[in-house]
Amino acid sequence: MNYTTQLRKYATSQYINSAVRIALAIVIPSIILAHFGLLREFFLFPMGTSFVGLTDQPGPFIRRRNSLILAVFSFCAVATVASLLKNFPPFIYVEIIFFGMFFSMIGIYGQRLAAVGSLSLVVLAIFVDGHLAGDDILKSLVIFFLGCVWFLLVFLVVSRIQPYKLAAQMIGENYTDLADYLKIKSKFYQKNPDFDALQRQVISQQVKIKNLQEETRETVFKTRTIVNESTTTSRLLMLMFLNSIDLHEKLMTSESDYRKIHESFGDSGFLQSVQQYLMMLSDELSNIGIALQSGTKAKPIRKIDEELTQVFDQYFDLRSQRLSPETLENLMILRLILVRINDITTEIQTIYRVFSQDAKMAKSLSTGLDYSKFVPSEEKLNFKVLRDNVSLKSSHFRHSVRRTVALLVGYLLSKMHFLGIGHSYWILITITAILKPAYATTKHRNLLRLYGTTVGAVAAYLLLYFISNDTVLLVILLLSMILCFSFLKWKYFWAVLFMTIYIFLSFNFLRPGNVNLIFKDRILDTAIAGIVVVAVSYFVLPVWEHSQNLDLMQKTSRSNMNYFRAVMDFFTNQKGGIMEYKLCRKDAVINLANLSDNFQRMISDPKNQQKRLQNLHQFVNTSHLITAYIASFSQYQKSAQDYPEIDSDAWKRKILAELTRTDSLLNHKEPDHEILTESSLKPGGTVEELLAKRKKEISENDIVNHRNPNRITHLTELKNLTELLELLFDAAKEQRKVAEKLMSQP
Repeated sequence: MNYTTQLRKYATSQYINSAVRIALAIVIPSIILAHFGLLREFFLFPMGTSFVGLTDQPGPFIRRRNSLILAVFSFCAVATVASLLKNFPPFIYVEIIFFGMFFSMIGIYGQRLAAVGSLSLVVLAIFVDGHLAGDDILKSLVIFFLGCVWFLLVFLVVSRIQPYKLAAQMIGENYTDLADYLKIKSKFYQKNPDFDALQRQVISQQVKIKNLQEETRETVFKTRTIVNESTTTSRLLMLMFLNSIDLHEKLMTSESDYRKIHESFGDSGFLQSVQQYLMMLSDELSNIGIALQSGTKAKPIRKIDEELTQVFDQYFDLRSQRLSPETLENLMILRLILVRINDITTEIQTIYRVFSQDAKMAKSLSTGLDYSKFVPSEEKLNFKVLRDNVSLKSSHFRHSVRRTVALLVGYLLSKMHFLGIGHSYWILITITAILKPAYATTKHRNLLRLYGTTVGAVAAYLLLYFISNDTVLLVILLLSMILCFSFLKWKYFWAVLFMTIYIFLSFNFLRPGNVNLIFKDRILDTAIAGIVVVAVSYFVLPVWEHSQNLDLMQKTSRSNMNYFRAVMDFFTNQKGGIMEYKLCRKDAVINLANLSDNFQRMISDPKNQQKRLQNLHQFVNTSHLITAYIASFSQYQKSAQDYPEIDSDAWKRKILAELTRTDSLLNHKEPDHEILTESSLKPGGTVEELLAKRKKEISENDIVNHRNPNRITHLTELKNLTELLELLFDAAKEQRKVAEKLMSQP
C-alpha cells in the first residue's frame, strides 16, 4: 500500500474539508468564550453548532441550505418542548414516543431528512431531563439557538467562497475509488490469485462506487451552474464526472476466464507485467482524483505510453514463442485484454488533457444530455407519502417503532438509580446513533461503538493523567474533533474513538477532575445502550434482509435485460440512442449494487434468517457476470454491419428470451411459447469455420509476425464477440436455473 497516496487522498477529501469547517465553527467561538470566562455558562452554543454541522450532507447548495434551516428550527423546537416538560415525567414518555416516531419516519424523504431526524433525537436526549440546560430555560434556549444559527452562517459564507469545492471533491473521490477498483482487478493477474476472495472484493467495491456515484449525481446534476455549464469550471467538472462513469463501465468489463489464462500463461511472467501496468494506471487515477479534490492541475506520474509499449512488446514476444493451433484462442484472449487496457489508457490520457483545457476550448465541451433524468429519485415532501407508510408493511414504520421502543427502554433504565448511571443522555444518544433499519448494520455499528468507546476512553484517561497543559489538551481536542468528523461516514470505529477523546477533554475543560466518573459512565452507558439495541432489533418488528431479496432480484433482472437490449439496439443500429443507453446502464449498475449490498448484509443476519443463501449467492454472481459481459460488449465501436459473419439478430433474440424467462419466473409469470422457442435458437455464422481455417494455416507455418499494437485482426474481434455472446447466454441460462430453484423454495 502506498501510504503517501492514501494520506494525500484523505487530506484533500471532502471529509477533512467538512470536518475542519465544523471543528473550527465549534472551537473558535469556544476559545473566545473561554477567554472571557463564559464557556461553562455558554457551552450550549458550541453544542448547537456541532449538531447542525453534523446534519450537513453532501448535495446541491439549495438542498443543503434548506436542510440546515430545517435543522435549526427542528432542534430549537425539540429543545423548547423538552425543556418545558422536564418536570412532568408522564409527559416525557409521551414526547419520547411522539418525537421518536416522527423523527424516525421522516427518513422516508431521503438521507438528508433522516440525518435531521436522528440529530433531533440527540437534541431530545440532551434536553429531556434538563441536566445540561439548567434552570434558566429561556437563556439556555437562546444560547442553543444562536449556536445553531452560527453554523448556518458559516456554511453560507464558505459556500459563497467555494461554490464548486464539494462537487470537485466528490468527483475526485469517484476517481480514487475507481483507482481502488482497478487495483483489485489487477490482482487477478498476480501469481496464484484467490479468485473467490478477489471477486468478493470486486463486489464490495462496486457497492461503494455505486453509493458514491448516486451522491455525486445529486450534487452535480442538481447544481444549477454546473448543469447549465455556465462557466469553464462547471463544464470541466461535468465532463470529468461523465468521463468517470464511462471509465467505470470500461473497468467493469469481463476478461473472460482468468483461470484459463493462468493455466496457459501463468509461467510466462506476462500476466505479472499486466498486473504491474494496471497498478500504474491505478496510481494515475489516484493522482487525478487527488488533483480534483485539492483543486490543482493533474500531471501524469509516469510516461504510460512507454510502459504500455513494453507490455505489448512482451506480448508479441510471447506470441512468437507460443503461437500454435492449440494456443491461438488463448492468445486472442490476451490480445483482447490488451485492447481493453489500451482503451483504459486512452481514457486516462483524455482525462489528463481535460485538465489542460483553456476557457476557449471549454466552450465546446457541452455533452447535450438531459441531466435531470440521471438524478436519483427522492420522495416528494407531501403528507400522502408519510400516511402511506404508517403500516406494518412499511420498513420505515417498523424501524420507527423499534427506535421508539429502544428510546423508551433506554430512558427507563436511566431512571433506575441502582445502576449508578450518571449521564443518562449518553444511553439515548448511543441508541439513536447505532440503531439502523438493517439488523446487520445495527449489529456491526454496535460492536464498533463499544470497541471505539472503550479504546477512546482509555486513551483519553491516559492523556488527562499524563498531560496537564491546557494548550496541549486544546490542540489534541481540536485534532480529535477533526478526525472524528472526517471518519464519521466511512470509518465508524475511528470516528467513535476520537469522539470519545474529544468528549472527555471537553468535559474536563468544563468540569475538571471528573475524569473517573466520566470514564465509568461512558463505558457503562454504551454497554447498556448496546444491549438494548440488539434486543430491540431482534425482537421488535425486525425486517430481515431475505424479505427484500425478491424485489431486488426482480429489479436487477429487469435492468440487466433493458441494458442488454439498449446495447444490442445500439449495436444493430435499430433504435434508441446514447441517452437511453446511459440511463439503462445507470439502472443496471445501481440495481446490481443494491442486490449485492443486500446479500452482504444478509450474511450478518442470524443463521435462521439466512434464507436460500447459496442460491442467492449464485444469483448475485450471475448478475455480476451478465452486467460485466454486457459492459464488455458495449465497448465495441463498430456496428453489426461490420461483422456479417455473426448472426447478431439471432443472438439478440436468444439472449433476450433467456433474460425474459428469468424475469417472468421472478414475477410469477409463465413465459409464452414464442419466448421458449427463441431461447432455443441456434444462431448461424461462419466464425468457427474461419477459426478452423486460421488454425490450419498456423499448423502449416503460415505465420505473419505483426507487432503493431494498434492492429487487431478481424478474426480476433469476431472470436471475442462470439465468445461474449456465448458467455452472456450461458450466464443468463445459469441465472434462469437459479431463479427456478429460488422460486421453488419457501
